[in-house]
Amino acid sequence: MNAAAGETQHEMGISRKFFYLEEIMDDITNSSRRLDGSLHLPVLVIVEPLLLPRTCILTVLRRELAEVEILDMATVETLDCTSTRDVRLVVLSIADKSIDDPSVEGNLAFVAECCPNAAVAILSNHDDEPTAQAAMQRGVRGFLPTSLPIEVVIAGLRLVLVGGVYRPLPVGGMNRMPDFEPPDARGLAPAYLMNEGARAAIDRSMTGLTPREQHVLAELELGLPNKLIAAKLNLSESTVKMHIQHIMRKCAAHNRTEAVLRWRGRLPAQRRDHDPGAAPMLES
Repeated sequence: MNAAAGETQHEMGISRKFFYLEEIMDDITNSSRRLDGSLHLPVLVIVEPLLLPRTCILTVLRRELAEVEILDMATVETLDCTSTRDVRLVVLSIADKSIDDPSVEGNLAFVAECCPNAAVAILSNHDDEPTAQAAMQRGVRGFLPTSLPIEVVIAGLRLVLVGGVYRPLPVGGMNRMPDFEPPDARGLAPAYLMNEGARAAIDRSMTGLTPREQHVLAELELGLPNKLIAAKLNLSESTVKMHIQHIMRKCAAHNRTEAVLRWRGRLPAQRRDHDPGAAPMLES
């Protein structure tokens, strides 16, 4: 009886060992699958010499860009270890340096050599037009001043990742951009004298906007073009245009600037029957 009990305990011990071994093997297999999955993800690399800014940027990007793997490094020389990876975008922080600084030009050349298929975005403390133009002339596909809001930076990176080009809107070129129409201050001056009744009319005109239309309108308020709005909201550009058309119709606005101004409460809502022949304009 004791011998039988001993054999049973021995068998149970062997079963436990096999069970634990299976658990360990499952863990190894799952870890291997996760690693293999990450190795097949497109890669975005952040190059920032300072640890604290690099860590902050890394945290935000990993939360907002789950569709890519984010790697961080202090210098471009570490890009050597990514030779077997699908690096799609390298974000190079240059702080206060100019684009024609020898160290910046050397880093750009090194990135081009190590990651010939990757786009390059510059993160700069400068936001002037000459710096942006100098970056674009060197093949940079994204110019991101540190003065930009984080949501605009994320949208700009998404645009570059899908093959687009992002740079802040040049002040001198605003009138030539199809997605931007600066307001005429002289024509809008009387709008600041609205009474409470006019503001209440605006509030009523805005209640018909869907949540998605409100999201699009909020991006219009930032001055973002359609391509950038589409990238940020994960919509097609044609869908963004459709939302803008609906927004202008509901706001009785003739263009996107007028719609934004009504949203901000600077223009009184007009009756749609005021000009029956007028149709909302859709800017591409």
